[in-house]
Amino acid sequence: SLPPLPPFPFLPPGMPSLAPFLGPPGARPPLPDPVMMSLALSSMFHMQQQQQQRLNRPRAPALDAEATALLASLQRGRPSADAEAVRTGKISVAELMGKQQSSKTQTTPKRPPTNVPPAQQQQHYFPPPLQGLFAGPSISSAQSQLRQPPGANKGQQQQQQLKARKPFFTPYLTPDALQRGLKNGSLVKGALRVNQRNYEESFVDNPEGNEQQDIVILGLHDRNRALHGDVVVVRIKERIHWIVRDNMYRSWREGHLNISRDDDGQPLTIPPIKQDSPCTSGAESENGSPSKPVDEKSSVSALIPSASEDESASLPSAELPTPKKSSTMDIPADLHYERSLLLRIYNDLNATGGASPAALDSETATMIRRLSIHREDGGKASPPAAIEDGAAGRSPPGALIPAVKKINQGARRGNYKLLSEMPDEDWGIPDACLQKTAEVVFIAEQKNSRAAVGQLKTMADNNRSWALFSPGDSRMPRMMIPSDQLPTGFFDRPQDFAKFIFIARMVEWQPTAQFARGKLYRSLGMAGEIEPETEGLLIANDIDTREFSAAAIACLPVIESSSAWTIPEMEFKYRRDFRTETVFTIDPATARDLDDALHIRQLDDGQWEVGVHIADVSYFLQPNNELDNWAANRATSVYLIHKVIPMLPRLLCEELCSLVPGVDRLTFSVVWKLNDRAEIVDEWFGRSIIKSCVKLAYEHAQGFIADPDREWTTDELPVLSDARTPAEIATAVRQLNQLAAIIRKRRFDNGAVRLDQPKLVFTLDAETGMPSGCTFYERKDANSLVEEYMLMANAAVAKRIEEHYPKTALLRRHPPPNQKLMREVIDLCEKIGYPVDGRSSGGLHTSLQHYIGDTSKQTAVMAVLTQLLMRPMKLAVYFCTGTVASQADYRHYALNMPFYTHFTSPIRRYADVMVHRLLAASLGYCPPPTLTPEEVEMRAKHCNDKKYAAKQVSEASGEMFFGVFIKACGPIEERGVVMNVLDQSFDVLLVRYGIVKRVYANKLQLVRDPKFEEGPPPVLTLYWDPAADKNRTDDEKANSASSGFIKQTITICSIVTCVLTSLPEPTKFQAVIKPCADERAERL
Repeated sequence: SLPPLPPFPFLPPGMPSLAPFLGPPGARPPLPDPVMMSLALSSMFHMQQQQQQRLNRPRAPALDAEATALLASLQRGRPSADAEAVRTGKISVAELMGKQQSSKTQTTPKRPPTNVPPAQQQQHYFPPPLQGLFAGPSISSAQSQLRQPPGANKGQQQQQQLKARKPFFTPYLTPDALQRGLKNGSLVKGALRVNQRNYEESFVDNPEGNEQQDIVILGLHDRNRALHGDVVVVRIKERIHWIVRDNMYRSWREGHLNISRDDDGQPLTIPPIKQDSPCTSGAESENGSPSKPVDEKSSVSALIPSASEDESASLPSAELPTPKKSSTMDIPADLHYERSLLLRIYNDLNATGGASPAALDSETATMIRRLSIHREDGGKASPPAAIEDGAAGRSPPGALIPAVKKINQGARRGNYKLLSEMPDEDWGIPDACLQKTAEVVFIAEQKNSRAAVGQLKTMADNNRSWALFSPGDSRMPRMMIPSDQLPTGFFDRPQDFAKFIFIARMVEWQPTAQFARGKLYRSLGMAGEIEPETEGLLIANDIDTREFSAAAIACLPVIESSSAWTIPEMEFKYRRDFRTETVFTIDPATARDLDDALHIRQLDDGQWEVGVHIADVSYFLQPNNELDNWAANRATSVYLIHKVIPMLPRLLCEELCSLVPGVDRLTFSVVWKLNDRAEIVDEWFGRSIIKSCVKLAYEHAQGFIADPDREWTTDELPVLSDARTPAEIATAVRQLNQLAAIIRKRRFDNGAVRLDQPKLVFTLDAETGMPSGCTFYERKDANSLVEEYMLMANAAVAKRIEEHYPKTALLRRHPPPNQKLMREVIDLCEKIGYPVDGRSSGGLHTSLQHYIGDTSKQTAVMAVLTQLLMRPMKLAVYFCTGTVASQADYRHYALNMPFYTHFTSPIRRYADVMVHRLLAASLGYCPPPTLTPEEVEMRAKHCNDKKYAAKQVSEASGEMFFGVFIKACGPIEERGVVMNVLDQSFDVLLVRYGIVKRVYANKLQLVRDPKFEEGPPPVLTLYWDPAADKNRTDDEKANSASSGFIKQTITICSIVTCVLTSLPEPTKFQAVIKPCADERAERL
């Protein structure tokens, strides 16, 4: 809401309304410029509020969203601290005016109209009380320009602006203030997550528990220079600035909220009964407020600035206050401000059945068109469909409704409604229907690397002292690069450098600066090429790609080749020997770092011995040596589409430790004795020696399982060692699978759940390395076989090290999902016709089994439900047991296990190496680690960060290769399922490729802006140009001829035909859909 301001000289005291400015064109005085008019309106509202307080009258009807949006569109600048103090009641208007009048005032020159000769210029002034009420570059810049005579020196003007510049961001709190705030709970500390699709939307985990929504940080100003991944301290805003969650609010209003108590434990408030407003009679507006019909022709030019005024405005649109959907402002009924132009026209047309907008004169229609609808995603504005050429005469009376709802909506990127914007009767809304907002007050830990990949551009003002670095990742800020770091000839030929990508790092971001300052390192190469793009991706995510140092390599055995190294004789004395067993590995066909192997044999008593053998990396990697420090810093191997960035030197991970067939290898083993029901009878842990007899791919193992009667030959399998036969290997695989199937069923019966995320697999050209085909990876029984035994081993080791080292054990936990979000997803699933039970992991698994099948529809339904259910889920994390108070918090939600860790992949995960050392110490092989709980927790957090970064890089690599594939093979047409619906876009799941792509309405061939209806489920109605649909039936042609458009309704589970095309930006692609009338539309 806008702050109240004192009256000004040009506003006559006691003026009851804006009638003098709203009269017939010949009778009204000259219209003030937009800034003066907005100040007049604000002053009038302030006077009305004072009068209301004196008379102690009840609050009067509120301005609706459209009127408030119009007022906001006229307002320039941001309210300063003084204005905010008046708004919150900390200082009275009289006190503020006295304070400002006592200060030194400046003479304000005239502001000349843009279309009047200097001799005839009318005098308008910024009165002295105004100065200081607004802060920010826009208003100060405008005032400076107005105060300068026409021939003023520009250099002096720039110096004055620089001196008058105020902080763009709020300064950070002092250490003492931070400690006090964190101690008393007024401040919250957590990791910042920036939405990749909307950089003005960030989140921090709510410390109050699982029942709470994440804390939201809206806008760059409140984010206060913090970047994605940073650990920040935030201050929760006042309740009036919290977000209203539309679905929960609607349920509360309708009495359908499925909770009995609020977040604070108190009973829920009862929604008030809405009563009719006692305003004047007349046609009701869209929000129920009566509004008088007006003469649209006589009021248009009175409220809309002229074209010349708009074009000459010196205030940038980026500095305008952000109008909010359904925002309100209370004013007395007798001084009720008339609604804005478009809403009046809408009332007249709908209430009286009057003429359509086509009947308006050309001047009025032009002015309406200038208030065009701004798309939320930043697309070009488009005029309301009802007044477009050729369509106006066919528009029905209600055709302007979408246009009215969208005025100035593009000024804010989000689609939020704050409590302060709600009517007074709703201020008692329960906290359960709100989401807390906050502002960053300190960056506790800069975890973001501050490095970014992007392109160089010249400054908008052609300033040759700086260049603008524009990152490819929207979550990173734009940076100003000093000219001495730029490549030679950049300012003379900037277009020559547009085809290259560079790496830069942010070095500082001052509170007074809109842009950060960066340091340019080097050019990575041509944009769009795989290697430069991949290198930039790795650098931006702080992935270490350096060659291992000589000191690190010196920690390994000195050998000419891996075959020259043999196991020392002393290792045979205490290790268990499994070289005579049928041991084999099952991995992807291209894998080189083989770190796990299996064996099975039936015992004399009919029971089974099953062994899991893991490469003994800790034998080669001694604690705290140079190589260990390198491995600890990298923390994980990073898997890209075309290569791997290993955690360990290749000599170690691909040769000395890799469990290649036919070679003796050191291992750490977990061996069980199982009965026919796959129940554990006995368990053994220890160091061992194995010799794998064959390296199987998942395809080989799946063939043994799927075709048990087939007789396999040696030509169909990889090379076998130690005289093993294909029949022996096939039998062992099938035996392992039979027991694994029993274990898997029991695990899910006990409450485990699995949500498989799709993964792209590419076929690369052998010569160019470019993708020639792709599909999504399909899990088979062979994958489940290996997974079950790895899970068993990890759980068994976790239990042992927790028992022996309860304060320093490194475990892995998976917190339960956010319960509020889960309830919303469950409600949404029920409304789209696929109910699920999300009360527990077991209930979730059971309900999902009803939708599993082999048909394309069942596959699509499972994919949709999986994507929806991933929203409330949290990431699993490593932690130190000594830093978590209760064992109940050790649990792994998805696996439904009390203790779990990672033991089975030490070649590619440093956490597994730490676990190996703990297990070895528990068995007496070595002294226990000397790390404190705090040190273990610090390493656990580092592993979490690196694992998350590796996941992000892997996914980005897949998307990059898919973009190259689209460019080479596209356009590609594919059917998809709608996953999520927003007000100007929707997400489509392409089931064949397992990817989700957003479709933007402004990229479609529409004749008018879409109509959005809140859910659940949300609905977006598209109005297509009839020429866009080549497959129309005769009936559809007749319907579109009368209406002027093809109507298509988009909601969750709608089936659409997607067209994927490459974009000019390298490796980028977009998705659009083909039109389909509702009569032919399909749903799951």
